Amino acid sequence: MGGTAQKPSTYQGLTLAAGLHATAAHSPRRPALMLGERTLDYGELSARIRRVAGGAVEMLGRTYGERAVILAPNCIEYPEIICGLSDAGMVVSTANPRITSRELEALAADCAPRMVFVHPSLESVVSGASLPSVEKTLVLGEEYEAWLAAQAPRSPISELMETDPFALVYTSGTTGKPKGVLLSHRSRAMTFFGMAMEFGCFGPDDRHLSIAPMAHGAGFAFTMAPLFFGAFVEVLEKFDPERVLDRLGRGDHTGTFMVPTHYQTIFGLEPSVLERYRGTTPLLRAIISNASALPQAVKEKIIGYWGEGLLHETYGSTEGGIVTNLRPAEQLTKIQSVGRPFSCTEVLLLDDDGRPVADGEVGELYSRSPFLFNGYYCRPEETAACMREGAVSVGDLARRDEDGCIYIVDRKKDMVISGGLNIYPREIEEVLHKHPGIREAAVIGVPDERWGEALRAFVVTEQGHPLDAEAVEVHCRRWLGGYKVPRSVRFVEALPRNAGGKVLKQELRDV
Repeated sequence: MGGTAQKPSTYQGLTLAAGLHATAAHSPRRPALMLGERTLDYGELSARIRRVAGGAVEMLGRTYGERAVILAPNCIEYPEIICGLSDAGMVVSTANPRITSRELEALAADCAPRMVFVHPSLESVVSGASLPSVEKTLVLGEEYEAWLAAQAPRSPISELMETDPFALVYTSGTTGKPKGVLLSHRSRAMTFFGMAMEFGCFGPDDRHLSIAPMAHGAGFAFTMAPLFFGAFVEVLEKFDPERVLDRLGRGDHTGTFMVPTHYQTIFGLEPSVLERYRGTTPLLRAIISNASALPQAVKEKIIGYWGEGLLHETYGSTEGGIVTNLRPAEQLTKIQSVGRPFSCTEVLLLDDDGRPVADGEVGELYSRSPFLFNGYYCRPEETAACMREGAVSVGDLARRDEDGCIYIVDRKKDMVISGGLNIYPREIEEVLHKHPGIREAAVIGVPDERWGEALRAFVVTEQGHPLDAEAVEVHCRRWLGGYKVPRSVRFVEALPRNAGGKVLKQELRDV
């Protein structure tokens, strides 16, 4: 065939809200979304999405490719705002609810949003920022509901293509200044299909408990994927460990997603509380973890508490989507691994010259899949720098064993060179987590006149387990060669983390 490709008359784009609208068409009264006392069925949710789309077009005129910002904690309006604006062809930045006015100004200077949707609890952040590009700010609650009721519903705009971006997600900042990552409708829809196949808990008869912040990419994906396939999603506004156990203890949830910090907090509850909810989840089919590695002790607690055959531990990035999954059958046999490539994903481990490394050797991890980002917003050079032949890397170093399982060694930028030796902090962190008195730990390199860099550990102790630096050193020497033992230890109340649960090592370097 020659000439310019045209869409066939039967073409239906894989847009973010396509599955949700389809469910609304055939099962409008099916429950879709619940937060607290508020519940929306699919017919109501679809209608509200269409009104958001209609309101954006009415207010702005041309909406295709224009930007908007939503600044809110988890709330029932979150999915409809993103889906509605994306149906209007807009690109939505999901701002971290912990953002300051100055940080919001920097975000707006980068992407020039024309609309802002803000939760009442964060209105002062917006009012305290200079946002010259913004034409309309809507405060969720009465103002937003009045605006929504006045809008005429509309279908997705005709220009919309599944490869168009719908989200502008600013990276977590674990490696420095955040960059805007453009995510397309197709990349998320294909991710949802992969998630449904891997986890098996997003069908029309399923009920998902959504806990992680929707402002973070994974939290949003694990809320939207069930809605894409007609499942029922219960959203928690904020994380509370006993409330999570209570909601799961209803007995009708089939899946949930949390980050390692959530699991650690749950197992920090009093034993009597944990026992109260043990065995109350007969329908649970999948427990999913992401954002950072699960310490072995926490992983064993999850399996011991909820049972075998449920835990999935995924690895990925904003740019690459989900890359690997350590599936339930290998949780205890490949306990340090991040698993095997995710559905439809090719994983490449390459040396600095772009050549594949042998099994057991360390290389930079690249992934190629339908889930990749469209690029960094207005940063073509940085986009090109992280790509090789259609595969993307975020700078993680990994190795593959003889069975094909992937092991993350560390971030390339986190590697410490001390006395000419390459040291990977992740290995030391895993050893620190073996100590029963250590709840959390992070290791960085700090300047050292003699060695170039020296290792420093930041440790959060378990309640009732006092530790000193000498005890930490003795523990490390049981497992590690002397050059890998931290030369200094700092005890802190908590590690700095972003909304997705990743440790912000740059902040530790500033301590």
